[in-house]
Amino acid sequence: MAVPKRKMSRSNTHARRSQWKTTAATLSTCARCKGLHLPHTACPTCGAYGERTYARAVRSEHEGN
Repeated sequence: MAVPKRKMSRSNTHARRSQWKTTAATLSTCARCKGLHLPHTACPTCGAYGERTYARAVRSEHEGN
């Protein structure tokens, strides 16, 4: 296994790590309720995924209160 011969300086370490960037998650709009959801997942507001509807994903505004 390769082992570094010398300590890498802070500036070199920071320059290398400056490329580690994150991007915001892309959101899709639901065809039924026009709500935002992650692509390839069921809509959290209406539970629709394509032509199917999932009962577990459906939630009401007043549930839990």
